[in-house]
Amino acid sequence: MQESIEKPSRPPLPRLEDFPIRVSDTIRFADIDRQGHVNNAVYPTFFETGRVPRIYDPKEGFQVEGCTTVLARIEIDFLKELHWPGTVEIGTAIAEIRRSSYVFAQAIFNEGACAARARSTMVLIDRSTRKARPLPDDLVARLERVRMRRDPDAD
Repeated sequence: MQESIEKPSRPPLPRLEDFPIRVSDTIRFADIDRQGHVNNAVYPTFFETGRVPRIYDPKEGFQVEGCTTVLARIEIDFLKELHWPGTVEIGTAIAEIRRSSYVFAQAIFNEGACAARARSTMVLIDRSTRKARPLPDDLVARLERVRMRRDPDAD
């Protein structure tokens, strides 16, 4: 007799209100591929649009003197097609804070539905040594202020 293999359950979809940082972007005609939907290569750009303004915000940003931040990993779950014309809302929050890195949780919403979600790991790098550096306490405090409002794995 063959054993059935259960697929791991997917975490529940996030809601836009779970994210303390929200920005909008326009779906451009140039984003469309031969299948008539937004090409999967465009989604990382939408996620970047959600992250970068906060990283470089002059008051609440995540920059540290003498350092830079690099994207070390991005994981994307593509959930629904996006079509032109239209707009997207990108929700962004901090999911994890580690010794020398932090992880963004993000999602793209279109017409109220979650079209994609991502996790992006950012590493703090010393500009002179080009090596990872521990996150200073003041950066950790700024990151804590934009933590995910609801644990998407908790439901």
